[in-house]
Amino acid sequence: MKNPSAVLRGIGEVAIEERPVPVPAPHEVLVAVRATGICGSDVHYYEHGRIGDFVLDAPMVIGHESAGVITAVGADVDAGRIGQTVALEPGVPCRRCEQCRAGRYNLCPDVVFFATPPVDGSIAGFVAIDADFAHRAPDGMAFEQAAMAEPVSVGVWAARKAGITAGDRVLVTGAGPIGLFAAQVARAHGASEVTVTDLSPYRLDVARGLGFTAVPAGDTPPDGQTVLLECSGAQPAVASGLRALAPAGRAVLVGMGADELTLSAPLIQGRELSITGVFRYANTYPTALALIASGAVDTAPLITHRFPLEETEAALTLARREPESLKAVVLHGG
Repeated sequence: MKNPSAVLRGIGEVAIEERPVPVPAPHEVLVAVRATGICGSDVHYYEHGRIGDFVLDAPMVIGHESAGVITAVGADVDAGRIGQTVALEPGVPCRRCEQCRAGRYNLCPDVVFFATPPVDGSIAGFVAIDADFAHRAPDGMAFEQAAMAEPVSVGVWAARKAGITAGDRVLVTGAGPIGLFAAQVARAHGASEVTVTDLSPYRLDVARGLGFTAVPAGDTPPDGQTVLLECSGAQPAVASGLRALAPAGRAVLVGMGADELTLSAPLIQGRELSITGVFRYANTYPTALALIASGAVDTAPLITHRFPLEETEAALTLARREPESLKAVVLHGG
C-alpha cells in the first residue's frame, strides 16, 4: 500500500511524500483517510511555522480535520469495526493525569494531537489512531461531512462552556467557519435569537442564508445579548461584543487572534459578566456528528472548495486567492 502524505517542510513549503503505512498498535485502528478540512491553524503553521510555543522544527504531515474508513485493527480492537466510516478526533490524551480524570481531557498536558509539532497530521493516505477516538459516523454520512465534526465540536464545546439553553440571545462575532458552525450549534441548543457579525459582506450573506441576523462589524450589535461567542480574535469585536451583553451575560473567547486583549473592568464588574476561554473540546464528537446528521448543522454552505491531496498547498493558500471562500477540503483516496 502507498501512503502519500502532505508534508510541511518549512514556512511556505509543502511536498507530497510517500510515508510508510503505519501499523496499528493493539488499541489502535488503521484508517484510510478520505477527507480532511483545512483549518486556520494549518494555514498559520504554513505561513509562520509556529503557533505560540508549538514550533515547526522538523517536517510534519499537515491536517487534523479528517474522516475515512477503518481498514485494519490492532489486536485488542473488535475486527467488526473494519469497514466503518469514522470521524477522527485528532487529540488523544493520556487518560491518567488530573485533567483527564476530571473529564477535561482537552487540557491534558500530554495530549497527542494531529499536526501539532512534532506530531504528524492526517492529510495522508493512512493514519493510525486510538480506536476510541475514531468515532463511527451515522449511516449515509459523506466523508467531508464527517470531517466537519472537528470544527463543529469547537462550537459544541463553546455552547457547553456558555451554558446555552432555550431562550438565550446569542451574539457570534466572526463569520468564518468556526463562527458559522458555532451559530448553528447555538440555535440547536435552543437559542431564540442568533446574531452574527463580520467585516465580509460575503460571509454575512452566508450567515443570512443560514437564517441568522447578520450585522456588519463596526455597526452596533443589538444590546441585551445573554451570550457572546467571540470567534474572531479581534480586539474591536471583543469590546463591542462585551458591551452588547446584558447583566450576568456569559462570554466565551473562541477565536485566536491578538495575544493580549484589553477588557473594561467597570463593564465586567458592573454587569457581573462571566468570561471564559475554550481550548479544543472534550466528549463532543457524538453530539457533533448527530447535529450534522440531523441537519441542525448544515455543512454544505461552508465547504466552498475541494482539492485533491496533490494540491494541498493550493488548499492552504486558498484565502489569499479567493476572498469569497470559507472551508477548503482535501479529498483523497477511495
